[in-house]
Amino acid sequence: MKWQAYTFSQLNTEQLHALIKLRIDVFVVEQNCPYPELDGNDTREEVVHLLGYQAGKLTAYLRVLGAGITYETVSIGRVIIAPHGRGKQLGKPLMEQGIAVARSHFNPAVITIGAQHALIDFYRQFGFEACSEPYLEDDIPHIDMRLTLKKLE
Repeated sequence: MKWQAYTFSQLNTEQLHALIKLRIDVFVVEQNCPYPELDGNDTREEVVHLLGYQAGKLTAYLRVLGAGITYETVSIGRVIIAPHGRGKQLGKPLMEQGIAVARSHFNPAVITIGAQHALIDFYRQFGFEACSEPYLEDDIPHIDMRLTLKKLE
């Protein structure tokens, strides 16, 4: 897997198209959730897009958002593995890279995520703990989770 991390202004048009297509194909079409996928946060300079490529195809993606954008803390969202990459144990390296990007760009004490409830155990393996009651987001059960980190020196 080849990892690349960019702010919006660093993305080229091919990368931008690929990440938007992947997010819409999965979050809107596959999950049958008609919602405004493009929320305005992608273009902010305090957001870092992490793209993972295999054989030249975008296979994994997430975005890291600075504190105060989605949550009071730094957060990770839009975590996704493309259909052609599923079943290959790519979720773990994607989250490990995402946490590393969050640390290198923002050095946070805490990272918050809005996790799909079905993935609680997946996120717990990284140290995330539930910090909210379950809630519905786009008719999918979610729960907020936090990871506490030691700040880098």
